[in-house]
Amino acid sequence: MRPQRFDLIAFDWDGTLFDSTALIARCIQRAAVDIGEPEPEFERAKYVIGLGLRDALEHVVPGLSHDRYGELGLHYRHHYLGSEHEVSLFDGSLEMLKALKARHHWLAVATGKNRVGLDRVLAHAELTSMFDGSRTADETRSKPHPQMLLELMREFGTEPERTLMVGDTTHDLLLAANAGVASVGVSFGAHDPETFAEHGPLFVAHSTRELHDWLIQHA
Repeated sequence: MRPQRFDLIAFDWDGTLFDSTALIARCIQRAAVDIGEPEPEFERAKYVIGLGLRDALEHVVPGLSHDRYGELGLHYRHHYLGSEHEVSLFDGSLEMLKALKARHHWLAVATGKNRVGLDRVLAHAELTSMFDGSRTADETRSKPHPQMLLELMREFGTEPERTLMVGDTTHDLLLAANAGVASVGVSFGAHDPETFAEHGPLFVAHSTRELHDWLIQHA
């Protein structure tokens, strides 16, 4: 089977394919406390998931000096790397990706993770060969700037109307809108799906099964 509507489907990673939202938010909270700052509210820490790490930390703990953001980032990475093994793909994600590959879609990841972090989790999940391309926040611009998707579209020679972005945050949906591509939201990640409507997603999935079924029928 050939793709019906989209040649390239780009997925966010954390909170969309990987069940890591709560872990990331907790690690941001712990890192702030480590450097003597008040613990951020969980919802505030969760909101920044999907942004590049520096952008995320500046939003959650504003007003620090440059070197203290480096310190905060080191503490965050310490906590996250110590617990990353505790989280995994959402149930059904692997089957969904395999079904899309069988239809000859190009699959990509557009993530706020850095390159080292994405490569590590893809290798751990044995998914390195599943994706045809990827962009991370340390090698291009952080969401919602469109550069991630613009670079992926150039790489695969796809037009905006043949490209789809799938994500769990308004950062992802804004990334898609800024790049001129369609989007699909998932409600089980970092952001309240009630905030999605103004960004015009084609669909909001409330489970990986719903996402799988919609993509097979409409993508």
